Parts: sequence; C-alpha cells; structure tokens
Amino acid sequence: MHQSTPAGLSGLCRVTDHLYLSNGRAAGDASQVTRNKITCIINVTETRNSSPAPPGVEEYVHIPVSDSLVSPLCEHFDGVADTIQLIAERGGRTLVHCNAGVSRSAALCMAYLMKHRGVTLLEAHRWVKTCRPMVRPNNGFWKQLIQYEMERRGCTSVRMVSSSMGDIPDIYEEETRNMTPL
Repeated sequence: MHQSTPAGLSGLCRVTDHLYLSNGRAAGDASQVTRNKITCIINVTETRNSSPAPPGVEEYVHIPVSDSLVSPLCEHFDGVADTIQLIAERGGRTLVHCNAGVSRSAALCMAYLMKHRGVTLLEAHRWVKTCRPMVRPNNGFWKQLIQYEMERRGCTSVRMVSSSMGDIPDIYEEETRNMTPL
C-alpha cells in the first residue's frame, strides 16, 4: 500500500504504482496528469470532458454513470478492472475519476483491487481510504460491491446493516454511533 501525501488529497492519489484516483478538477489538470505519467484516464461522470487529453494520455474511457443509489455501476466492475490491469501490464498508469473522487471512482478502484490484487472488499476499502481519506461510495454502490465480492469469493467481508439513516455498510456503523446530533 502507498501512503498519499496530504497535499495529494486535492490532487491525484496513488492507489498502486499504476492506479490513481482523483476528482474531476485534478483529472483536468494537465500538469498533474503529465507529472504522474498517466497514460489512461477513466472518467466516470455523466458528461465527457470536452478538453483534449493531456500529453501522454493514450487512452480515454468515458463511463456515463450518475452517482445514484440505483445506477448500475457493477456493469463496469470487470471491464474497468481489466482495463486498469492491461494498462499496468503495458507499463502504463491509469487515473480513475468522478466529480468528487469519493463514490463512483472509489468503488471502481475497490473492484479492481478485489479482482486483480485478490483482497477482500473490507481490505480494498481500507486500502483506498488510506490513499484518499474522503472515499465514501454511496450505499447502492456498496450493495453492488458486496454482491461482486460474494460472486468472486463466495462470502463477504462487509455487510449492509440497518441504521437510523437506512441501510449502511457495517464498517460505517461505528462512525454513525460516534456522530453527535447538532
């Protein structure tokens, strides 16, 4: 696992040697993209960036999925994971981003780590959260990730539990208990 520097939180966060995660603003910053030798950008937002890709970016993938509880992000788990792996095998680096770099792109990075690094969903979440602390996929994406882990491993390391805020991943249960009303 790689530790991101605090300055990197608003920029590109390194998940592995060849996988980066960011928000849309950082992904559009050609100097950051070039400095980190990104060769593939996966944009998971409703709209495709109309600016030309920065120098060095050979592949640009747009996945038009909204950050909604009912969006079928799971339809892209395998394809994105395999693309990231293929780019890595070619010696390239992939940047996955959405608007905020919190939900959609984080969920796709977690799916990659489960598929190609063999970690559990719980481990994938901790890994990505270490690199980018504000990571928090929406509950619909959590349900899809849990189902993906069940299909891949035959068991799950995270489960949805009932809370006063509706169903949430059990790893958020502690956070919810520690929240104090204003």
